[in-house]
Amino acid sequence: MSEDGFWAYFHELYEALPRQGPGDRASTERALGLLPPLSARQRILDVGCGSGAQTIDLARASQASIVAVDSHPPFVAQLRGRAAELGLAGRISAQVADMQALPFRDGSFDVVWSEGAIFVMGFTRGLAAWRRLLVPGGHLVVSEFCWLRDDPPVAVRELFLEDGADLGDVAARRSAIAAQGYRLLADFVLPSVGWWENYYLPLAAGLERFRAAHADDPQALAVAARSEREIEVYRAHGDCFGYVFFVMARE
Repeated sequence: MSEDGFWAYFHELYEALPRQGPGDRASTERALGLLPPLSARQRILDVGCGSGAQTIDLARASQASIVAVDSHPPFVAQLRGRAAELGLAGRISAQVADMQALPFRDGSFDVVWSEGAIFVMGFTRGLAAWRRLLVPGGHLVVSEFCWLRDDPPVAVRELFLEDGADLGDVAARRSAIAAQGYRLLADFVLPSVGWWENYYLPLAAGLERFRAAHADDPQALAVAARSEREIEVYRAHGDCFGYVFFVMARE
């Protein structure tokens, strides 16, 4: 399957989901609560926002204005529509942008936020690249894949290695944070509700519809099979890996 073909099917499947990855409102609010209160004069940059579930949560839980960016225009359009429906369009600016070449001046934001998206760049590269966007003493908050056990089964490792995932445990992430000029304030593991109820159950329902619509298309069915495999791996080995929120300050 061509890369373009894969992404076309991937986006078709994931555009219909409330979230494009694991997460939950309580964890977003918990991470935000570890920062000093944000005023209406302060700015958050939400990188890799998808359709903006966490963007909306940030707007509801703070007074700050938010710039949300994603490289996929339909996700950005979804977020703009939802922000308008909720009366938040004045505080949320959704833009199409590449996280690897963000078009903002140094020191433009008080907080840079990214849930489940820094893997696109790699954890260390993302930390290094986004640091310049923060005001002195500003904060970076990301959630990222981490091993939660030292001995994950081979099948689990192989699944994520197939995608070229940036694999590491919490200790490795903490070391990278310090090496890139941040002070770690706290970290915590995303609870299972962020995986099952908020992500995998909607994904499973979406897969049924996707399979029915593409029953005779081997390429589409291969994309569906990859997502189904991920669900089964989490069902069997969810204690081995997860997303961890890292809340840090720029030194």
